[in-house]
Formats: sequence, C-alpha cells, structure tokens
Amino acid sequence: MAAAAPKASDGVKPIHSIVLDAGPIIKNNPPVSTLLKQATELITTPSVLSEIRDPATRTRIETQLLPFVTQRTPKPASLRFVSEFARKTGDRGVLSKEDLEIIALAYDIECERNGGDWRLRREPGQKGINGTPPKKEEAKPEEKEEKKQEESVEALTEKVKEMDIEGTNDTQNPSAEASATETAQTGPKADETEETTPEQGVVRPKADETEETTPEDDNGDGEEDDESDGGEWITPSNIKKHQIKDADALGEEPESKVMQVAIITSDFAMQNVILQMNLNLLSNANMQRIKQIKSYILRCHACFLTTKDMSQQFCPRCGKPTLNRVSCTTSSDGSFKIHLKKNMQWNHRGDRYSIPKTGTNSAAGRMEGGGKGGWGNELILAPDQKEYTRALKQEYWRNKKEHDLMDDDYLPGILSGQRAKGGGRVKVGAGRNVNSKKRHA
Repeated sequence: MAAAAPKASDGVKPIHSIVLDAGPIIKNNPPVSTLLKQATELITTPSVLSEIRDPATRTRIETQLLPFVTQRTPKPASLRFVSEFARKTGDRGVLSKEDLEIIALAYDIECERNGGDWRLRREPGQKGINGTPPKKEEAKPEEKEEKKQEESVEALTEKVKEMDIEGTNDTQNPSAEASATETAQTGPKADETEETTPEQGVVRPKADETEETTPEDDNGDGEEDDESDGGEWITPSNIKKHQIKDADALGEEPESKVMQVAIITSDFAMQNVILQMNLNLLSNANMQRIKQIKSYILRCHACFLTTKDMSQQFCPRCGKPTLNRVSCTTSSDGSFKIHLKKNMQWNHRGDRYSIPKTGTNSAAGRMEGGGKGGWGNELILAPDQKEYTRALKQEYWRNKKEHDLMDDDYLPGILSGQRAKGGGRVKVGAGRNVNSKKRHA
C-alpha cells in the first residue's frame, strides 16, 4: 500500500535526503534522473558501494551516480539502537551489517533534520510516537522571507480595500447630490417659507440627510438582489479586490511539507524495521511513500512460535516439523498482523502409518527392513538426527557447486544421464502417501 508522493512548490523538491540501498543502485530503479528531480541530496554508505562487484554496473555507477551521491558512515550509537530494534522485531538474524548501517544512517539524518527522534518509535508496537515537535525559538531565514511576503500581501490588500471604499463613496455621492438638487428644484417655496423661521432652518439638513440615506437603502436592496442573482458584478472599481481575493484563495491552500529523509530498499526485512520505526519508506517503482507491506513468515502449528527464517524446517522451540508459511502485514503505525486461515485443520495424511522397523540389525543382512520398498529407512523426524545434518551438508555443496561451461571435462546432464529432483529441500518424514510410486533414475 502506497500513498501519494508529496508535491512541493516551484523550486522546492519534495524530499530533502534519500538513503539508497544496494538493490535500487544495482537495478537502476528508480533512475538517477528521477532521484535528482525528487531529492536534494542522495546519500549511501561506503559498504554498499563496495558490495557491487559487476564491472559493467560499477562503471555505470561511477559515471552516472557517484558524482551526485554523498558517502557517509552512521554513528556507532545509532547502529546499536537499530540493531537492538531489529532484534526485538525478529529481523536481526536476516539483516546484514550493511543493511543495519543503511537504517542507522537514515536514523541519524532524521534526528538531525527534525531536531531529535520525536516522530519515531523506540520500541516495536509502541502506540504513538516518542514526543511532540520541538518549539522553534528562532525563525529560519526562509521563514522570515515568507513572513515578510505575507505581511506585504496583507498591506496591499488593506490598501486595495481602502481604495475600493473610496471609489464606492465617490460613485455613491453623485446620486446623493442629484437627489439633493432634485429636492431643491421641486421645493423652492418651502425653502422661502423656511427662511423666515431660523429654528426651522436648522432642522432642514435632517430632512436632507434622510433624503440622502434613501438612495443608499435602495442601493443596498439592489446589492442583495445582485448577490442573490449570483454574486457581485466585477467592475473597473472592484476588479483589484477580486484579484486579491483570488490570490488569497490560492495562498490559503495548505503548503506541501518537505519530507526530510526517506529510504529506498527492496529488502522485506529492512522494510519491516523501517516501518515499525516510523521512518519514511519509498517505493522504487513510483517514488511513493509505502505505508503497508506484505511479507511471509513461518508459524508453528503446535506451539504458535513465529520465525522469519524461511529456511527452517523444524520449529526452533518444540522441534516438530509443524511450520506453516503464513502472510503478515506491517503498517506505518507500527502494528504487525498475522493473517491466518479461518477454521484451519492440520493435514494428517502420512502420519497415520506406523514407522516400520529398520533393517540395520537384521542378521547377515538377509532382511531388507524399512517396510515395502524400504520407505522407512533413513527417515528424518528430528533436527538433531545425523541423517538430517548429512542431508543439509549435501544440499549446501550441491547448491554451491558451479559447473564451468568452458571446461573440457564438463558434460551436460542431458547427455550424461544425470537426474536431480527439483526444489532441493531436504525431505522430512515419509511424505503424505508412503505407497506412492518411487521415481527411478
């Protein structure tokens, strides 16, 4: 599950620092151009670059990526903290030192850029973050410039409003003067009669004031009608006011926050630790923030122990071959959930047959033993059997052995008749059907 990538304003990149793992660097996904567009600084550890052995890949990295990448080593205290956190989540056994250094480096930059680890978690499964954002005592120069710009915009809006008020008064005064002249022309006799009484002459301006207020009332009714019809009309006198309103409306949109540090990796164990620490994790496909990941673990059906070592065939606690592969999800809030099948029933096929007696103690080897076809011989039922240890060694050397195609003595298996079963895992138990047809070489 990925969230939309943060969008920054013009001239400001949405991410300040991106910490790169070996996987995205080797695969060139995302490409260098995309990283430079999204981030201000690209950072990695020297050990990650030393892992790359392919000559073509090293040449590409040295020419295209290294000029823009900063190499940095994390602090020992951060490395110890990340190692302890990974041990608590159960991922320490599958994480290398280079993986821990990448997470520790992101932890260092997070504390530097945000003034501490207040937005991270110290323990797996912790509810909420460590604390609240620190109060900024002194504003940064960029913030001071933004405040100055906001103050200048507010001053301009006030000036424009004053100009609009003066303009509306000027437009309303001619109508009042016209009404006053009309009353003066219609009632000359009243003025002549009122001149003989000085007290009434004092009262006359009140009538004029009442007459002057009537056009304003009429205009107010008209404005209400205009507003009810669809808003105020744009005229040369109020066009500046509308422009300022539009600018304010655009300025009131919430500004996008710049992500201080993020990690790009394709390792599921690293992603699990990163999300539980509440560090920012980005997808290497579309540069969006990952808020939930899905992975698989092994869960014992007998004692309910969970392990993230997918190579295990026996439970580390009870020693039974009852490990099931189950899916699990890790969310950005640090919650870890295991998804189990509803009403799951354990399959007992192959377990209801009694184990036959082996033929190792038969007299002079006359009895083969081990049941029909010798299916009971060398059964692996526990992790401490010598048969299991020997089978693991054979599997290791078989996987490690590499055939040189240019060797004169090498002969493909299709010509030599060599056959090998697929999968390569050691067979535990007799299987689900002990009477199944055996594969012949």
